[in-house]
Amino acid sequence: MKQAIPEAIFLFLIAVAFCLSSCRPEDSSVATVESQASTQETPAGSPSKPLVMEESQPVTGEIQELPPATVVEEVTTEAPSDVTPTNDESLEPTVQDLQPATTRIAPTAAPTETSLPPGAPATSISLNLVSEGFEQPTYLTHANDHRLFVTEQAGRIWTIMDGQKSAEPFLDIRQRVGSDSLEQGLLSVAFHPNYSTNGYFYVNYTDRAGDTVVARYEVSQMDPNRADEGSELVILTVNQPYANHNGGQIQFGPDGYLYIGMGDGGSAGDPGNNGQNPATLLGSLLRIDIDGSEPYSIPVNNPFTADNTARDETWVTGLRNPWRFSFDRLIGDMYIADVGQNQWEEINHQSSAGPGGANYGWRELEGTHCYASESCDPSGYVLPVAEYNHIEGGCSITGGYVYRGTTFPSLWANYFFGDYCSGLIWSLFRSPDGSWQRTQVAQLRANIASFGEDAAGELYVLDHFNGAVYHIQP
Repeated sequence: MKQAIPEAIFLFLIAVAFCLSSCRPEDSSVATVESQASTQETPAGSPSKPLVMEESQPVTGEIQELPPATVVEEVTTEAPSDVTPTNDESLEPTVQDLQPATTRIAPTAAPTETSLPPGAPATSISLNLVSEGFEQPTYLTHANDHRLFVTEQAGRIWTIMDGQKSAEPFLDIRQRVGSDSLEQGLLSVAFHPNYSTNGYFYVNYTDRAGDTVVARYEVSQMDPNRADEGSELVILTVNQPYANHNGGQIQFGPDGYLYIGMGDGGSAGDPGNNGQNPATLLGSLLRIDIDGSEPYSIPVNNPFTADNTARDETWVTGLRNPWRFSFDRLIGDMYIADVGQNQWEEINHQSSAGPGGANYGWRELEGTHCYASESCDPSGYVLPVAEYNHIEGGCSITGGYVYRGTTFPSLWANYFFGDYCSGLIWSLFRSPDGSWQRTQVAQLRANIASFGEDAAGELYVLDHFNGAVYHIQP
């Protein structure tokens, strides 16, 4: 294991990195697997000691069935019509209506790779308890302040301040959320880059009919720790033909646009071939402008706006179920963890300089392997930078984040991700030559629902079954 960078030098190098700018080199598609690190067992649940790293426990509790509710206004997954809609008629804008955003935090230029502290592959981590008492937590994020926000599958958002879970939820929309299936419910929350001034935040949930809803809410004008539950503005709805593969992640990118992960619609094997159907929003990652006309408009440089057979909202295609994706907060690169079918889980990487439009291959490919037929031509697809099979590591990948905090220099530049079923956690490190090194760093006795990131770049792990939040440390 390489010696950690002294903290003073490390912080100086970070400062230098932010002062330099240029384009990031194009991505390499080399995936390699390195040695697995062992971890020591210690008492579980201690705030000052690592959690026991053992095999996963399955979810045993059933999610309570909820009564039906009125279906909200809907955007279909069919190709756009030639009729120009209004906000009252449809949520589907046409190209002629689209305007660039008028209010956005300008992205900063990415530092060059040579200007960044080099880092080294992480070989082990510990997980220290931060808070517990959540009911099936699904996501964790921040609002650019000291608070952590945790979504629960049934439809509530809680805050954590100084390690304490709030006495009352920040938002409670259980009456709107349908969570009959394991992959349904309130799946993520994203705070507007200008949240401190406009109070807007966005949620992704499945409604009582099982369809995807992306909606905007506002913080209460009376209490910064409570949302106005009557302020919902539905931004987008998407029909879901099955109860699984709903995607669920929403996150603002470095460009200020809102990215939305959409699964292929569910069942098994993508029976509608939605991953390769440009006329649907399913099986894709979407990119929309929520600062232009309401409910949203299309960024002028989205890759399919000139294609009459494709949806303008689409950023990349060929995905099965991108349950979690993230951006490197320093460089702006995107990591998409796509849940596999029978054998292979994968991580896709897109450079911050990438124009969008990538096709990651599902259902022709599962990882780097042919799926729909015994032989296939992968040349037209973008291959993952890392993958693992179910014999090695479990059954369902949970994507994470690149560590860019300043507390633990030994974790710098490592992307951490895990598996929901096995509780395994890996680091993924990009070497100077462009190759990728994957290393097993821990095994958690839990179902890893999500990773999270706070305002300082520290990383967290959510235990879906036991309802706990852990801080990643060396």
